[in-house]
Amino acid sequence: MTAIPNSIALNLCVLTVSDSRTPETDTSGDYLASALQDAGHRLADRALLPDDRYRLRAVVSQWIADPDIDGVLVTGGTGFTGRDSTPEALLPLLDKEMPGFGELFRAISFEEIGTSSLQSRAFAGLANATFVFCLPGSTSACRTAWEKIIRTQLDARTRPCNLATLKPRLKE
Repeated sequence: MTAIPNSIALNLCVLTVSDSRTPETDTSGDYLASALQDAGHRLADRALLPDDRYRLRAVVSQWIADPDIDGVLVTGGTGFTGRDSTPEALLPLLDKEMPGFGELFRAISFEEIGTSSLQSRAFAGLANATFVFCLPGSTSACRTAWEKIIRTQLDARTRPCNLATLKPRLKE
């Protein structure tokens, strides 16, 4: 990992939610872990869990309770199948929702996948001064979210404003 001048290196965790992926086949988690490090951030922890709302809530709760963790990237469990439970598991943990994230993600996705974008329940918010981004499970959706939204918002050089420079003020 190379430090980027005038940037703020954040400690980020990656959680993959899947009943079918293994550490060897977790391409979405691999992408996010690599992308955040390429952007100058630190991968603080990583986990892969099945779609079980209580296990998801337990792991993410542990990360958001840790004052050294700045953000959590979750991939998977945001669809409509019976097992998809990421929103139900994690929305109750948020102190503040970031509605613009889901709206923007679906608008960008519409340009890429058309009306299938309405099936995404991607969302983001703030929990205990920790950013939480919940993305679909596909690697292409994670790439879209990271490259077109999250990367620039976690970059202190983004103007006129960004989430990285807001971090010190989140507990005011």
